[in-house]
Amino acid sequence: MLTGRFIHFFATVFVASAIVYSTCSLLMVPALKMRQSFDTVPAQTGGSTKYIEPKHKAPVKLPGEALYWPTGLGSQKFIMGENIFLSKAFSQSMQPCRIIPFYYKASATFEEDDITVTTLVTSNRFQVFAELVKRYRGTDPSLESHQYRTVGAGPISAAIHVKPNASRIVLDALHELYISTPGMSTFVDVHLVLSPFDRQLNTWRNAARLFARTAFVMMLDVDFAICTDFRRHIRAGLGTEVGQSLRDGHAALVVPAFEYVKQQDGINASMFPNDKKSLLELVKAEKIDMFHKSWAPGHNSGDYPRFYAAAPGEVYKIKRYQSAYEPYVIFRKEGPPWCDERFVGYGGNKAACLYEMYLSGMSFYVMADHFLVHQSHVYEEAARRLERKNNRKIYQEFKEEACLRYIRQHHDAGTLNTTLGYNVQEECKKIKGVPRAFIHIIEGKL
Repeated sequence: MLTGRFIHFFATVFVASAIVYSTCSLLMVPALKMRQSFDTVPAQTGGSTKYIEPKHKAPVKLPGEALYWPTGLGSQKFIMGENIFLSKAFSQSMQPCRIIPFYYKASATFEEDDITVTTLVTSNRFQVFAELVKRYRGTDPSLESHQYRTVGAGPISAAIHVKPNASRIVLDALHELYISTPGMSTFVDVHLVLSPFDRQLNTWRNAARLFARTAFVMMLDVDFAICTDFRRHIRAGLGTEVGQSLRDGHAALVVPAFEYVKQQDGINASMFPNDKKSLLELVKAEKIDMFHKSWAPGHNSGDYPRFYAAAPGEVYKIKRYQSAYEPYVIFRKEGPPWCDERFVGYGGNKAACLYEMYLSGMSFYVMADHFLVHQSHVYEEAARRLERKNNRKIYQEFKEEACLRYIRQHHDAGTLNTTLGYNVQEECKKIKGVPRAFIHIIEGKL
């Protein structure tokens, strides 16, 4: 009897091992082939397209594509290859995933207190990307389409997703866009994200933010038109109380988002309102409304009725935050949390970015003179339904994990019972089981 059980046990182990080995082999071979397909990447050099390893220039590199940090031991420096640094920086993303920073590098020099628009771009969004570049340069509607103001031009850091099976086609199209769009070579840094996976949106957001070259960044989807000059307003107000909170990394400034009620009205961005008076006229005529009004939790924490009634120059604090809130915000590049890269596909990804910022102690302030308008496009409805369903489950687990992490972090830093700890206490008491864990952390049992 014992011998029979012994033989059965080892037979079971052998079969299980064979299955695991076969599965791993089947998964690893395609992954290896995809990695090899990234070994030679199309690169732009001069005015022509050459399919070679790019010789881009990042601001922190030494010869040999190395990154370095002082070690504190005299003149000694710790040197690390760029590839290993980036592989670790994005190790939580779905693999294979390769980041090529500064595939194109803007020729302009940007001031430290400037605001870089960070955005993510897929090949089917190249034309709206060009429109974003034109508008952030301060396009004058009274001029011809090929004439633009040079005063007030702002930097953009864009992460471009490229699939291995279409890299040549996409990069040829990108090159044509780059040389044909006024201001792009001067003001836009382009970083490639080489991956076979669609919609790793938070990975793309983190890449664009990581390589931004100014102290402040705006997290913006590429299909939104910038309608007002919030950049000048913010830079002029850095000495105010809210401005100082922004500088300290404790505030994020919200630019409210709108969309046309009829999708066809939102296609031509040149017809969008460019001041609040014009916007309010369209709202009153029921032609424009809050972005994604059908999913109110996404944006209604911004208190749109108050935005409509606000006095010129008013900046007001968000008082009714909810975990689904996902506005477009300007914040300090260094300090605030990064976007969690476990979210892939539609649903929850941007909200997760804002949720961690809120738990960390950041406050959100709405700029009542400024706004964005969505440029209409067709959504992939089948993918949206499936991916939102999957991410809804992930988001619930993420919120519980984030709450426990930030309660511990604030407790250890001594900020739990200060203004910085208010958000985590108020928000996390809504999650089942977290209040009990909170007590254990306070009592030192966790």
